[in-house]
Amino acid sequence: MSIMSDAPPVATQRDPDKGFFGQPFLLTSLFGVEMWERFSFYGMQGIVLIYLYYSAEQGGLGVPQGTAAGIVGAYGGLVYLSTIVATWIADRALGAERTLFFSAIVVMAGHIALAVLPGLTGVGVGLVLIALGSGGVKGNATTLVGSLYAPDDERRDAGFSLFYLGINLGALVGPLLTGILADVAGFHVGFGLAAVGMALGLVQYSVQRRKLPAAASEVPSPLSPAARTRAIVLAAVGVVVIVVLALTGVLSADRLSLAVIVVSAAAAVAVFALMLSSDGVDAVERRRVLAFIPLWIASVAFWSLYQQQFTVLTIYSDQQLDRNLFGWEFPVGWVQSINPVFIIVLSGVFAALWTKLGSRQPSTPLKFGLAAAIMGVAFLLFLPLAGGGPNSAPLLAMVGILFVFTIAELMLSPVGLSVSTKLAPKAFRAQMVGLFFLSVALGTAISGGLAGLYSAQHETVYFGVNGAVAIVVGILVMASAPALRKLMEGVK
Repeated sequence: MSIMSDAPPVATQRDPDKGFFGQPFLLTSLFGVEMWERFSFYGMQGIVLIYLYYSAEQGGLGVPQGTAAGIVGAYGGLVYLSTIVATWIADRALGAERTLFFSAIVVMAGHIALAVLPGLTGVGVGLVLIALGSGGVKGNATTLVGSLYAPDDERRDAGFSLFYLGINLGALVGPLLTGILADVAGFHVGFGLAAVGMALGLVQYSVQRRKLPAAASEVPSPLSPAARTRAIVLAAVGVVVIVVLALTGVLSADRLSLAVIVVSAAAAVAVFALMLSSDGVDAVERRRVLAFIPLWIASVAFWSLYQQQFTVLTIYSDQQLDRNLFGWEFPVGWVQSINPVFIIVLSGVFAALWTKLGSRQPSTPLKFGLAAAIMGVAFLLFLPLAGGGPNSAPLLAMVGILFVFTIAELMLSPVGLSVSTKLAPKAFRAQMVGLFFLSVALGTAISGGLAGLYSAQHETVYFGVNGAVAIVVGILVMASAPALRKLMEGVK
């Protein structure tokens, strides 16, 4: 029985398509739109934190550093939190393909708002639009990639690794260009370039979107007219409540990270409960959902450290990293491009490795556990550099640490996208992907909260405790791998 759709999987309806490095040729369409979306997303994210806490004389807004980090963490969490809403819309109203297309338009509008609206108004409008739109692109692009493969197609993990390569091509170039533009012409010009990148992605995707399989546009579990009306009313009430909380100061900037943590955790509990109690989920699917819970927790631990690239590591790069390159101090945002370089180099290596190993590759629980533990080791590597003072951390040390970040990321992120499509109940295929991104939402929001605890004076405790917790989580998941594989009912 298919775990993807009531219809036979697309990949089984024709001869195997190997037109794109051994993968289905239609992967190029999704590869392209996600590449440009990541160009705009990471290009903006490479400069937004320093825009917030730099002084007005430096072209920034002068927001306190801890509050600025919390805002960025909350924004990052909202990006992934919105995937649960977007994937629900895909499953119940529009289908994955149309949801992705309209979400990309919202992303572009957000970048335009950041570029043209002044001060905190532009930040508020821009970041909310980008977060909502990016959630729709991320969750549904992943679902569409999964639709290109039969459930037992062993090319799936390799295909997701190539898809991940497209993401990181954009993530590499975006911060390089926006970082230099922000230095030379100001932050708003950098934000404007991100809008141009997303516009290019929309044009490219519009040309190819009609070639996607029919399954891409189907609505697996459509709402009744009455349910649709209730959903619209609830959404309107939710917006009004958020606006009122913001205007009255209850939802202040320094509380945003905590708010996203609470909402993400509550949403995760609700979605897991819905899947486990649904009459549309059979016994095998229910056991697979149970197996996903420990993986989900490991993912939260991983992302709570990894996403500190955009909070703690940005502050660290601005204040303590020696950014002198042949007598020229390169922009802070350029540090965000180090990790994508390694992803681009190593994605193909990991894709080839998983393909070559086939059924002999490590199980998904082992990959998740290793990822969390390796991420913890990466944080421990900051300990020899602790307490060195401004501009004391060598660039090569940061490059080495981000290399370890990358190894951990490739063990979990593309594999997490893949396993969420493999373990998904057929009635919740997009929402299961959204649930994986919900782990990223919670981890990212936690990273913003943790960033408020960071200071150069307490680096040893900060990096040591964070690293140790992640290692313990990783060891526990690896120890439980045999039991989890049994619950996964043949899914590797």
